[in-house]
Amino acid sequence: MNGSFRKIGLAIAFSPTAEALLAEAARLASLFSSELVLIHVGEKEPSSERQIDAMAKNVQLDNYKIIWRNGKPEKEILRACTEEQIDLLVAGALKKENMLQRYIGSVARAIMRKANCSVYLVDNPSAQPKPIQQIVVNAEDSAHIQEAIASACSIAEHNKSSWVHIVREVKLMGLTLAANEQLTADEYSDKKQSLVREEIHAVENILENIPHANIKINIKVLSGKSGYELRKFVERKNADLLIVGAPDRKFSFFDRVFRHDLEYIFADLPCHLLVVNRKGERHG
Repeated sequence: MNGSFRKIGLAIAFSPTAEALLAEAARLASLFSSELVLIHVGEKEPSSERQIDAMAKNVQLDNYKIIWRNGKPEKEILRACTEEQIDLLVAGALKKENMLQRYIGSVARAIMRKANCSVYLVDNPSAQPKPIQQIVVNAEDSAHIQEAIASACSIAEHNKSSWVHIVREVKLMGLTLAANEQLTADEYSDKKQSLVREEIHAVENILENIPHANIKINIKVLSGKSGYELRKFVERKNADLLIVGAPDRKFSFFDRVFRHDLEYIFADLPCHLLVVNRKGERHG
């Protein structure tokens, strides 16, 4: 199992951050030796082509393909990803000017809900992207959690990252049951530690199938409100990248990832966000 991406797509628009986003996508494509496809929703005009070519030259990008689309951005970007068999779609976070917060805009939210590929959301893109040193993986139950951890290890290896922090959560139901057993304080502490060990063991079992010999791994078990505690951990570690496994689509997106309150992450994005989806399904 590996976390590489064969073909990377970039949803590119003529915005103030466009060139920085292109630099971020180019760096990822270089890291993974991937083909890079630029997806632009708008008229194909000579001036537009020259503008994209100029940005590519500025970030020293030589090898890329441009897909031109007309229509609703969300629909056309998803369709292009399907037709081009994109493995990873790169998009940008927007700034909510009235609150001075970075957040995921409506188009990016819709793409993250519906994309059949992995999605990499860039927070505060830079024309000179800094190395990804601190990676946090949300290791909660997901059909894609093994790929999420594999992607973290692959990215860490390529970036020579300092740490990969794999986060599990002590299930509140287990703690509640323990509390209701009328245990002494020591017995409750022992029960909680037992639950923590179970979560650590679950991560260790996943890691057995993922190459990580040269990567520093920290397994962290949190308890408390989902989303909120994860966000606080990301902030404490000054993480550069948060990785989650794509959730089951039969539930709403907000419920599927953190189960409680994903808005703690979305309301003010703390770092880059990678949602890993390896189903291989394609939109029609």
